Amino acid sequence: MASIVVGKEFSEILERIERSDAVVLTAEEVSRLVEDEDRSSLEEVDVVTTATRAVMSGTYAILSFPVAEPGSFQRARNVWLNGISAQVGPCPNENLGLLDLIVFGTACSRDRPDYGGGHLFRDLVEGKTIQVEVQTDEGGLLQAEAGLEDMPQARMFGSRHAFKNYSAFVNPGSRSVRTIFHARGFEPHCQGATFSGCGQINPLKCDPLLETIGIGTRILLNGAEGYVLGTGTRSSRDKPNLSGFADMHHMTAEYMGGFVTGLGPECICSLAVPIPVTSPTILEEIARRDREIALPVNDINTRTVIGQANYGDVWEDVDLEVEFDPQRCRGCKKCLVERACPMRAVRYDQEARVAIRDGSLCFHCGLCVTECPNGAFRCRLGALRMKTSSGSVRSVPVVLRQSDRLRAVKLSGELKRRILEGSFRMAPPIERIG
Repeated sequence: MASIVVGKEFSEILERIERSDAVVLTAEEVSRLVEDEDRSSLEEVDVVTTATRAVMSGTYAILSFPVAEPGSFQRARNVWLNGISAQVGPCPNENLGLLDLIVFGTACSRDRPDYGGGHLFRDLVEGKTIQVEVQTDEGGLLQAEAGLEDMPQARMFGSRHAFKNYSAFVNPGSRSVRTIFHARGFEPHCQGATFSGCGQINPLKCDPLLETIGIGTRILLNGAEGYVLGTGTRSSRDKPNLSGFADMHHMTAEYMGGFVTGLGPECICSLAVPIPVTSPTILEEIARRDREIALPVNDINTRTVIGQANYGDVWEDVDLEVEFDPQRCRGCKKCLVERACPMRAVRYDQEARVAIRDGSLCFHCGLCVTECPNGAFRCRLGALRMKTSSGSVRSVPVVLRQSDRLRAVKLSGELKRRILEGSFRMAPPIERIG
């Protein structure tokens, strides 16, 4: 595409939004304009709403709530929430009967190996009651129940969220490998690939130089309004990521959750970021299509790059949604999908002898497509066309997606709606972080 000239000021765009004159499009809508080569319409765009939903390890929550009457115990030494160990403090809350806790999204329950912090966060947002165990300094054990409505403070933070896309992984070795980048385990000899990253709709792909995203940028984190705090851990100029937070009381359970990998539970988060089109660089990046975005392919054994693909391999001419046809379920004695599903979204009904899928839990990762021998789950997942340093090209089928573009598209549409109706107010960052 030819270079696009644009020179709008952030303040001008905000005024246009206030007057209901602004052109606000989702990144998905922008991609359709690019495919149609509609340059004149692109030049009129004021704001593009972007989003990503993926497994994001760098997630934690700060929870504060009462569990007993003041004076019931001096201080809490250890605390478990649904069997998940929480970090107590930093405030001791001496003799207040109150807990201040930090809970990691990657923490695992002592009782259930497939239940972690991400599951706990979703349970709270869904309004479920959780079990609280407190070991006190005096050696006593206090038990209580709590829900999100009992927690005056419940904030989720990201120490490392929304990478500017990510990587694909394969196992060129001769033995299977269990890892956080697969829900089952990598078969040897590059029999299957996994990947992360929502491609052309990813926030930092659309503003890679962080021209408009900075400290104080308002975002949606799991559907709740929140703010960018800065760049996250391991952020670099080439591969930036964000740190942010939001109030859990306003989150939407559909956008969050737990994801069980080969090495235990991980945490799912969703972020949506509005990108004001204030420079030619931003619009050029927004117009960049999946096939033009590099997807490095890593050896899972060494975490080193052994080839290159692009996001067109995994997001073009594929299905975002996994379809389930119960009529094709043959009532296998042991349902392989029930065992393999990283979201535990499929259960086998012994009485009806048929699998049942919970669509609200399904991540559309696609693992069920390769696990079900009867084709009850269908989805075109694509294949990496991996180019090696020698110049050869090898096709490796995708067997698992660790990003959910279907709901990322939905979240970017929700952000667009909120901007246009005035319930989400954009504001320039108070300081740049690029």
